[in-house]
Amino acid sequence: MLAAALATLLSLTAYGEATGVAAEAGTDVDLELVLAVDVSGSMDLEEAQIQRAGYVSALMHPEFLSAVREGFQGRIAISYFEWGGTISKNSQMPWVLIETAGDAERFARMIKERPFASMRGTSLSAAISYGSKLFDGNGYAGTRRVIDVSGDGPNNYGAPVTPARDAATSLGIVVNGLAIMVRPSAAYGPLDRYYADCVIGGPGAFVVAVQEPEDFAIAIRRKLILEVSGNRPPATVIPVAGDADCMIGEKLRPGFDRYYPELDR
Repeated sequence: MLAAALATLLSLTAYGEATGVAAEAGTDVDLELVLAVDVSGSMDLEEAQIQRAGYVSALMHPEFLSAVREGFQGRIAISYFEWGGTISKNSQMPWVLIETAGDAERFARMIKERPFASMRGTSLSAAISYGSKLFDGNGYAGTRRVIDVSGDGPNNYGAPVTPARDAATSLGIVVNGLAIMVRPSAAYGPLDRYYADCVIGGPGAFVVAVQEPEDFAIAIRRKLILEVSGNRPPATVIPVAGDADCMIGEKLRPGFDRYYPELDR
């Protein structure tokens, strides 16, 4: 009776209030998912808007909701924040429960209506570390925990990325990636290879690459459906790990020797 009453309350109360009920009840979900979205200075306004529109479109797509409903619990918990060289606390959206089309639409609308603010630097390490902490005390009990991090360049600010990745995976968190390759750079090579070697981690971790602006929505939807379903992605989605230099972003940054004197070029 109590479970039924809580389910009814969650469906009828205001969205923020529903989130509060979930937190108190420790709601079981199939997935706890953190969307960590790049708004660094290398992402111009048009690119950032296309990226955001891709998330909005994916979250409202029937295939996404179908993947949610096909889970054992039929619901997921999701949060969203934007990052650059640093992360503002105001950039994080609260955890919400996605169980119905209305839930997904409201969450997508919250993302769409957020004011946009670009941030200097690209700190994948900060994004992963910050995202890892969001699971603690969020009020949800997920079978899986995933950080979904997007980016258009290698880590070049703050701590190196691989220790942050390893710390997250040691907690049982899977780190997946969206490598934005609309403007590829010969300076650091294929970004999806960098993500494969240096950023993603955990069982079944994968990278989806975006190479054309018009592919954002499809790529993001594909990635979210794979994450929600828990299915192993096809081999074509996972770049073959190679020998990417996980410090290439730092090495390209002016003053590298001053920031990382212990490392050789």
